Amino acid sequence: MSDIANALGPLFLLILLGAALGWARFPGGDFWPRLERFIYYLLFPAMLVATLATADVRQVPVLRLGVTLLGTMTLLGLGLWLARHRLALAPPAFTSTFQGVVRFNTYVGVAGATALHGAAGTTVAAVAVALMVPTANILCVLAFIASGTLGSASLRRSAVALLRNPLILACLLGIVLNLGGIGLPGWSFEAIELLGNAALPLGLVAVGVALRPQALWHSGKAFWLSSALKLLVTPLIVLALAWMVGLHGADRDVALLFAALPTATSAYILARQLGGDAELMAAVITGQTLLAMATLPLLLNAFGVN
Repeated sequence: MSDIANALGPLFLLILLGAALGWARFPGGDFWPRLERFIYYLLFPAMLVATLATADVRQVPVLRLGVTLLGTMTLLGLGLWLARHRLALAPPAFTSTFQGVVRFNTYVGVAGATALHGAAGTTVAAVAVALMVPTANILCVLAFIASGTLGSASLRRSAVALLRNPLILACLLGIVLNLGGIGLPGWSFEAIELLGNAALPLGLVAVGVALRPQALWHSGKAFWLSSALKLLVTPLIVLALAWMVGLHGADRDVALLFAALPTATSAYILARQLGGDAELMAAVITGQTLLAMATLPLLLNAFGVN
């Protein structure tokens, strides 16, 4: 437990630092929204390209990892949709609950994988991001469409945004450079790696800035439902599928880590743009992030992550 706490503790401290900076409104203005765009569109893609373009991806069991992670996301998404009438949630609240279960915080995931397993963990995490980001976006947009919360114009914007997603494009570029044997020649690797190194600490601080504790007062049952499914049920399904397909070692550890992550802060933007319940989404993001500070180390320790 102490090793896991030592690995994840600094990550949580950076999130809490961000929360304090957000509360103090420092440095003020639109600094944090602009920085978050800078991280999302440049720094984090640089990290993914540097990792995927140069890593020995052949050491990662991509098929088994994909079955474990994507199988879990699909099962939960389908289960939520089939149970929507029993849940008796308004369509906007349902879509926010759905996002709370399907999406995941990439910054915490990659930083946690690196802290737990070093370069090998970063490589597995980058592959997981390449698999999960497109799937999560497609499932969430489909949930908005099926729930009837967006019109045709929003549908077109969603499709274009999916095709232009910087994380998806970065993963594709990194994989092409890797499979083509090109890598990152000359000084390009060092330059892109330096950019990528700034992504995780700044990303974690930005996660904290985005937290909205006041939204928790009006969260209701949808918050607890999404949090229980995301932080407890999702890891159990991943463990079952990992056992079934023979995923083990660092690969299983990273899969479990990604399963137990809180939802992504970007879900709030999508909720506002596509007709979701934005206030509920803010509560889900904040509550899951705070709860994960306790549940994540406990789950990883309980299931033998080392």
